[in-house]
Amino acid sequence: MNTAQPGILLPVPACCRYLTFGLVPGADPRATLTALKDFGVGEEMVVGIGPSVVAALGGEVVGLRGFPSMVGPGVDIPATPAALWIWLRGDDPGKLVHTANKLKAILAPAFRLDEVVDGFTHDETPEGMGRDLSGYEDGTENPEDDEAVEAALLSGVGRALDGSSFVATQKWVHDLSIFHRMGAEDRDNVIGRRVSDNEELDDAPESAHVKRTAQEDFEPEAFVVRRSMPWADATDEGLEFVAFGATLDSFEAQLTRMSGVEDGTVDALFRFSRPVTGAYFWCPPVQDGKLNLSALGM
Repeated sequence: MNTAQPGILLPVPACCRYLTFGLVPGADPRATLTALKDFGVGEEMVVGIGPSVVAALGGEVVGLRGFPSMVGPGVDIPATPAALWIWLRGDDPGKLVHTANKLKAILAPAFRLDEVVDGFTHDETPEGMGRDLSGYEDGTENPEDDEAVEAALLSGVGRALDGSSFVATQKWVHDLSIFHRMGAEDRDNVIGRRVSDNEELDDAPESAHVKRTAQEDFEPEAFVVRRSMPWADATDEGLEFVAFGATLDSFEAQLTRMSGVEDGTVDALFRFSRPVTGAYFWCPPVQDGKLNLSALGM
């Protein structure tokens, strides 16, 4: 769909930078968002707008809501709402730094930069799929082509929204020392796939990640387009989880099942990893290479 932000459906880049912004108290975001709109959006950037900004502008995006915090058996899933999210994509970390600085200056009147996470592609497979730092292929069950368009993008809801998308973001912190102390079979059972060939295990336990999140097993089916990437800094490492959808219901259904709220079975992923952030954003459509913010009265 040519009104979608191009980066949503493209493969993950070699490296990226995730920028999360808060709204400066008392600031009117309208002029700053106009400047962001004029900056343009190409394949190198995806922009998401948070519910608080939509509310501040008196707009309405049907389907956008706050991220739900959840508590399951021994599991805490936090909600960390934010005003603006930008995913910078590329193959040169230095260029990402310069672009991020330009955007920070453009947005400074109304938005403060709260978090920067640098992501990268790790141990790419011959098929072009990246791996999580655990060594397991990420995004195996992603829909492709027309199915990806249907899963990720809104359509038939009017010019102001057609081609837009919702995105769920979470920063997961891995404790790889715990993971690597497990035996090889135990690690495969956590994920539900063999690391050697990425084949799904027929006899995987019910707690296996692939069983907890099998998109076709939900009613209705809960397909999303994942664009997650590993990250690391001086003290920690993990996965920046990013899932685009035509509805937030699909991601939320998966997260609810992972937490064990439904049946008491917690996703085995929590044995070595935990989310420390969680937010929802609306990714506006584009028109002539610029964000179409008409749904917000702009």
